[in-house]
Amino acid sequence: MKIISSSLNRRNLIALLAVTAVAGVVGKIPAADQEPVIPVIVKDTTSSYWQTVFAGARKAGKELNVEIRELGAQAESDVNGQISVLENAVSEKPAAIVISPTQFVALGKPIDEAAKKAIIIGIDSGADSKSFTAFLQTDNVQGGRVAADGLAAAIKAQYGKAEGDVALINFLAGVGSLQARDKGFKEQLAAKYPDLKLIAEKVADGQAVTGLNIMTDLITAYPNLRGVFSDALYIGQGAGQAISENKAGGRIKLVTFDSDQKLVKFLKDGTIAALVVQDPFRMGYEGVKTGLAASKGEKVEAVIDTGVTLITKENMDSPRSQELLNPKLK
Repeated sequence: MKIISSSLNRRNLIALLAVTAVAGVVGKIPAADQEPVIPVIVKDTTSSYWQTVFAGARKAGKELNVEIRELGAQAESDVNGQISVLENAVSEKPAAIVISPTQFVALGKPIDEAAKKAIIIGIDSGADSKSFTAFLQTDNVQGGRVAADGLAAAIKAQYGKAEGDVALINFLAGVGSLQARDKGFKEQLAAKYPDLKLIAEKVADGQAVTGLNIMTDLITAYPNLRGVFSDALYIGQGAGQAISENKAGGRIKLVTFDSDQKLVKFLKDGTIAALVVQDPFRMGYEGVKTGLAASKGEKVEAVIDTGVTLITKENMDSPRSQELLNPKLK
């Protein structure tokens, strides 16, 4: 009897261990009704542009039953802050991560490391990494070309010819998207508008007040200045304020990337000649959809162009312009 009892005990123990092992494995599998998580990491959570990205992501999350985590630093210059956010997001083992790298070189290795554990979907700005599963962005070189065309048209309308001195203001050094815009702008000037002379190229520090100071200095230093291209939202705000304060909108044509209510007001009153507008809502929306599809093993496009539009005072009331200028954030 003791032998039988011992044999039964061993069988019971083996069965118990088997059940425990299976339970342990099952415990690691998400419940069928559990929402997948996709963090969306932007450059600056306080910016209206990035809030529009979040709005697009939320819409996709609701449609696809995905939990969206809205993350990012509070300033585009906070590179280390964004790296920390990315590392924390990876540790949560999400279905995918959507990120707009705040700095091309500095985010390269962190994204490479993150991609070893998570699917990485890039939006808006590039990084020194080949680890993105997919990338959704404006063709920023083309955006720069569009800006050059818009500036040339505004100068021609004012002066009769696309000629004279122009300047470029870069929002923040080392940002891939901005470098591409500036490249496209300068290439287009050289190719199509040889009579527009780029006489100054300034680099700011990511702050609107710096744009104000740079633009004020340009107005003072170059009395024959006819046009300026600023390559991002906050620098456009500062430059627009300087032109407004100096009542220079008639003689200096400003074209800037992105939009918010302040820039729209400047466009309406003639302070700004044109806005080069992206589609951040689509970036957030399609970024989440692409991330979820990739997490399920579906094939996704490696590069998705989300488009760019030149908006002027003349076309700002069109349905498409209004959709881009006044996106629904809730």
